[in-house]
Amino acid sequence: MPPAPRSLTSIPRWLILMGLLSALGPLAIDMYLPAFPAMALGLNTTPGHIERTLASYLFGLAMAQLFYGPFADRYGRKKPLIAGISIFILASIGCAFTNNIESLTWWRVAQAFGGAAGMVIPRAVIRDNFDTSDASKALSILMLVMGVTPILAPILGGQVLAFGSWRWIFGIMAVSGMALLAGVTLTMKETLHPDRVIPLGATIIGRNYLSLIRHKKFMCYTLAGGFGSAGMFAYIAGSPRVFIEIFHVDPQHFGLLFGVNAISLIVAAQVSARLLNRHTPQALLKKAQISLVAMTLIALVLTLMGAITLLLLMLCLVGFMASQGFVNPNAAALALAEQGKRLGVASALMGTLQMLCGASAGLAVSIWQTPSPLPLTGMLALCACLSWLFGRMALKAT
Repeated sequence: MPPAPRSLTSIPRWLILMGLLSALGPLAIDMYLPAFPAMALGLNTTPGHIERTLASYLFGLAMAQLFYGPFADRYGRKKPLIAGISIFILASIGCAFTNNIESLTWWRVAQAFGGAAGMVIPRAVIRDNFDTSDASKALSILMLVMGVTPILAPILGGQVLAFGSWRWIFGIMAVSGMALLAGVTLTMKETLHPDRVIPLGATIIGRNYLSLIRHKKFMCYTLAGGFGSAGMFAYIAGSPRVFIEIFHVDPQHFGLLFGVNAISLIVAAQVSARLLNRHTPQALLKKAQISLVAMTLIALVLTLMGAITLLLLMLCLVGFMASQGFVNPNAAALALAEQGKRLGVASALMGTLQMLCGASAGLAVSIWQTPSPLPLTGMLALCACLSWLFGRMALKAT
């Protein structure tokens, strides 16, 4: 029989490693953003083509997660993780030495297929070790790392450009991957119990994914967290235009506003972890989703009334991001709570669905162009309401 779940009384070193691994994929999203103009010039292409390498990466990140799940349930957590990091390292080197936009695009897809391992497998490792409540705490710690990464990565990328070529950015990604590969190889222990090994085969994989899609609680909790995350993607895609073009914020100060919202997400996730000592994940999720809807509807109403200001928008965004700090880890832990024998597949499907929700919301904001914050506040409200709806459906199915 599998060992009994541990209790999270302190932060073990393996959990810190899982947190760093979960930051690998986001690092490759944000670190090269400041280099877009330099890359377009260096590769003799247009900024639009460089921007599409980000879309290629996000698509690869979403699709690749479906592959790691079955392999993690068949061969364990460690071997697929080592394979994924190795792919990430090689692809990062390929990006650093590419000489045309076509090759860069394909290397970015390969990089995403490697980085996806760091998004799928750490969640499965956490559920291998902890029960639902402690898994929520551990996932909150992962959110701390993933919340800090979008703040620090563009700053680091900008500093690299001050001293060297944009190619150095991908070199740093490769070196980071090498350090994590060493950590996994030398220190990580296999957490998949032999009783939970699932044979690998197209029929079995298809049956597991189909069974998960039919599992009401899993899908509802996954989509509750997924639409919450979709709101974050909408914010990331829409906030530069709203802050800089509509409210005329100096681009140098944009990072400060972005950082304030990211900090609210990080702090709330850690508060959520502390509150789990006295409250259930279900209770925290229910209250957080009410706050999520309230903050976004207030922003939408103010926008429709023409009364929205930068200060009021920021207050609503801080409230939204703080609410999301509660929604994401608790929804994820609850979604995985009953998937003990197929955690890899469940984590993969959850990651893919959430990434697709986020990519769709970001794309919608970029297409919906008006001279007001309406695309941003409207999409935030829609995502929050959908998150609340699926959260209620999941709680009723409990």
